[in-house]
Amino acid sequence: MTKTNEVALEHTDDIALADKLRDGRRQILTELGKIIVGQRAVVDEVLLSLFVGGNSLIVGVPGLAKTLLIHTVADALDLTYSRIQFTPDLMPSDITGTDLVQEDPATGQRHMVFMRGPIFANIVLADEINRTPPKTQAALLEAMQEHRVTVQGRTYTLDEPFFVFATQNPIELEGTYPLPEAQLDRFMFNIVIGYSPEDEELDVVRRTTAVQDAKLASAVTGADMVAFQALVRRVPVSDAVLRYALALVRASRPGPAAPEFVNKWLSYGASVRAAQYLILGAKARALVEGRYHITFDDVRTLAHPVLRHRLLKNFHAESEGIATDTLIDQLLASVPTPSSGL
Repeated sequence: MTKTNEVALEHTDDIALADKLRDGRRQILTELGKIIVGQRAVVDEVLLSLFVGGNSLIVGVPGLAKTLLIHTVADALDLTYSRIQFTPDLMPSDITGTDLVQEDPATGQRHMVFMRGPIFANIVLADEINRTPPKTQAALLEAMQEHRVTVQGRTYTLDEPFFVFATQNPIELEGTYPLPEAQLDRFMFNIVIGYSPEDEELDVVRRTTAVQDAKLASAVTGADMVAFQALVRRVPVSDAVLRYALALVRASRPGPAAPEFVNKWLSYGASVRAAQYLILGAKARALVEGRYHITFDDVRTLAHPVLRHRLLKNFHAESEGIATDTLIDQLLASVPTPSSGL
């Protein structure tokens, strides 16, 4: 039996909570289906982000319901939601909040009062995040990593659960600012949303041009989500799976031991945070599928959303139009999957 680094989920409370997670997910999908048409793979990755407690980047052209999806998720979970429209003139204080001078009507004395910004919500949508300069983008870093913000030397803790979902338009680059690598690495997934099949688009047009009166029921509470995130971390994982996830990440870094295509097309590979998210995402995927251990296939399935924003292509790859997803396919093919160990 291969060594694992967690205690197996054998307690009756854990089993009951795992059942509640699966039931809650089914209810969430039912509620989302009242408004969101199709895009099942995208929805699945968004829900895995929620169960892990990670932040995710959603990339797609305009009109594909990126904003609507996240707003609907917040409604289905009965969580507080805020949308921040990122623009070139957005300031860090517009996100975090700021201290304002207020006068006490009774005494006439003035004092500083902290006015909370839109970051103080359970689910924050950073819409078109790449339309604001890096200084303002960086205002999200502490919130995403530490779930707190610091303003004028004072630290304020954000309510749990807390998630940041950011959107990007991949085709309109004028007036945009690339996200710093340090910030990109804080996103668990890079979720790509594309056009739906014709029958689903037809259903979208039919629904959105008729009277809409969908009522969403709260499927899962915020407290449930926090409990689910703790449960995910208790899912056992074998050393063989850990080593495989790390092998994928290490193989993505150019160097003497890297595959030839990595040295040819990449300037930088993924950090250890990628391996962490591969394992956490795999644990959540296992629970969703009714398993209490993770497999190599769980890791492989999540390789694209975890790695696609962490591999920095060089000039040659950009000039020849080499897709990042193609490089991830080659990476998966070049790192052998262990034949045993689970």
